[in-house]
Amino acid sequence: MRLFPYAHATHPQWGMAANLALAQLRAQMALHGYAANPTLALLYITDHYAAHAQEILAHLSAELPGVTDWAGTVGVAIASNNVEYVDEPALAITLCELPTDQYRVFSGVAPLGMAFQAHSALVHADASTQDLTELIDEMAARTDSGYLFGGLGSSRGASLQFAVAGDGTVKGQGAASGVFSGGLSGVAFGPGVHLVSRVTQGAQPLGKTHTVTSVSRNLVLALDGEPALAVLLRELDVTLEQPREALQAIRATLAGLTEGHAPLTGLRDAPAITRTGNFGPDVLVRHIIGLDPARNGVALASVVQKGMTLAFCQRHVQAARADLMRICTEIREELEPQEQALETAAALAGADAEAAPHPARGIAGAVYVSCAGRGGAHFGGPSAELQIIRRALGDVPLVGFFAGGEIARNHLYGYTGVLTVFT
Repeated sequence: MRLFPYAHATHPQWGMAANLALAQLRAQMALHGYAANPTLALLYITDHYAAHAQEILAHLSAELPGVTDWAGTVGVAIASNNVEYVDEPALAITLCELPTDQYRVFSGVAPLGMAFQAHSALVHADASTQDLTELIDEMAARTDSGYLFGGLGSSRGASLQFAVAGDGTVKGQGAASGVFSGGLSGVAFGPGVHLVSRVTQGAQPLGKTHTVTSVSRNLVLALDGEPALAVLLRELDVTLEQPREALQAIRATLAGLTEGHAPLTGLRDAPAITRTGNFGPDVLVRHIIGLDPARNGVALASVVQKGMTLAFCQRHVQAARADLMRICTEIREELEPQEQALETAAALAGADAEAAPHPARGIAGAVYVSCAGRGGAHFGGPSAELQIIRRALGDVPLVGFFAGGEIARNHLYGYTGVLTVFT
């Protein structure tokens, strides 16, 4: 697979940013090792450009006539290799050269047909969609691996998605402008498209995991047979007799939930808390939204079931950095064989391998979806999160966005990053 041409640009006028990106793409398409005839584009824009989404798509489509399929969404921030654009007008785009029989763009007007054998899928979704978690679970069940990756569009205005299918739309499903609101859209990939994907959590457990032994919908009443509120206060080392200090600590605390059964297919089995003291990929981090002192309960922003495991946690900069480096290392180890040809080893060791993407790494392109609550500020400085990925993976074609919720497998996460590379 050839390297994916990619580009990113910022400018107050969307037309200038689009043309800057087009110049970057054309220059790369002329280079050896890069895709010269891509047909699929992934496009991400910040919400500053949301009002011009249709114009941006039309302009880019006209300038790239060979690209017949488009997918993407909007974010309060977007990402590309080594950089993130936060609260500024910007766009990022990558062009993928994949076998046309190995992917399908889907949307509300071009549903994924039963004739296509989906192995995995990139999914963009609208957070306002009813029964969203059920739709994500249903979409995952339609893939052979059960693995989805992506996220919820994030915007200070209306959320939107890009979805243009080269094979057209389904008659009777509505007009197809290429820009949508609501529901799910994205790209389903066949078994011939090889991906490696990992989830990184941004929170660190305060203590051990507990079993939920009594619950009323989203109100956890007992953990390991002990009142849930008492467990929370003990782990935070606070008391309700000092309400100001207690509430301050509780506001900075989250809850990591894990289903009480074995993980689903798609990611390797992992414990709820890893040996490094971080959450495994099966943990879903949720807000604490209230306390019930009368019943000694803790209310979470999610329905909880008896038998789930729960660990109270807090967002932690060093833990987030270490866990992001961990998943990058895992990806590199999976892609780089223990024994390498001399030519490959020399290419990876050379100075040019750090200065530009190189096919020897085995990565054609990457998509990174991070939580809108993470980003540079959480990692210590502007673009720090993306700089960690570059240092760990090397210079690879990467685009992505900061989401209102992250999707991996059939789960909807929060405070996480989902890094997926095309190999």
